[in-house]
Amino acid sequence: MDTGTHVVMGLALGGLATLDPVVANSTVTASSVMIATIVGSQAPDIDTVLKLRNNAVYIRNHRGVTHSIPAVLLWPLGIVAVIYPFFPEANLLHLWIWTFIAVFLHVFVDIFNAYGTQALRPFSSKWVALGVINTFDPFIFGIHILGLIAWAFGAHPGYTFLGIYAVLVAYYIVRFITQKAVLRAVKQLVPDATEIIIAPTMKFHQWRIAVMNKHQFFVGRSHNNKVTILDQFNRVAVPETPVIDAAKKDKNLSAFLSFSPVYRWEVDEYDDFYEVRFIDLRYRSNGHYPFVAVVQLDTDLNIKTSYTGWIFSEEKLRKKLDIIPN
Repeated sequence: MDTGTHVVMGLALGGLATLDPVVANSTVTASSVMIATIVGSQAPDIDTVLKLRNNAVYIRNHRGVTHSIPAVLLWPLGIVAVIYPFFPEANLLHLWIWTFIAVFLHVFVDIFNAYGTQALRPFSSKWVALGVINTFDPFIFGIHILGLIAWAFGAHPGYTFLGIYAVLVAYYIVRFITQKAVLRAVKQLVPDATEIIIAPTMKFHQWRIAVMNKHQFFVGRSHNNKVTILDQFNRVAVPETPVIDAAKKDKNLSAFLSFSPVYRWEVDEYDDFYEVRFIDLRYRSNGHYPFVAVVQLDTDLNIKTSYTGWIFSEEKLRKKLDIIPN
């Protein structure tokens, strides 16, 4: 989920914790738990700072080790170790319990996004991405804001958020049912599909679709369970050529390939350089595919410059290639 949603979820957990008699009967414990749930709901995303280095490092590592099983166990210990000295009269066990719940819930809800997490590390490096909830979901964020407003006007925070989370459980179930309906519609349209990726959008009834069969890629949208194919591409295996082999050694392209399961490729030859481009097909927006990896090589196949990330115009891409060092 996005940072804002994780923040309001941390506040909501602090309110929900008031149903715990130990928390409710101790102002010190309640205060420490509120701080801990806010921090715990953010802690796994500390790897966002990797974006300051470059997109390649960020793509490879975001939601990786910081969302792993060991991290889920270690984050609460670290957070409690920092907070407890400021609240020595707080109940240590219940402070840890609610901190653990905050960290676990952060990782758990991220699994439902299309991006997913490597939540099964160290047992598996597979990305777990159920693709039923958008990274920012207006309903989930909005219902938390309503709960916080109700709390501010005197509603009991514990019962308020208990009711809200009951609604959200039902909401998640509905999202799964809707996704299954879209999946059935895609299978009817492309019966020989070998892989189907259905990704949510911010709009409840709209989904992004990327489909593969043995010979083609299909990119489309679903609106109210009606699937429309917007683009089709012949599926051409990436050849083993000197140019592409050299480009694959680039850190940006390597990161892209580790992240993207559905893409097409292009190689252009100019007077004094080659350009290799890989294009992720999952994120079509207004006829454009903004998530790409581009590598430029000289005629001796030395990498001159490269970039991976979100680009919404060719002009901006050219600027990135001019200023981003390899």
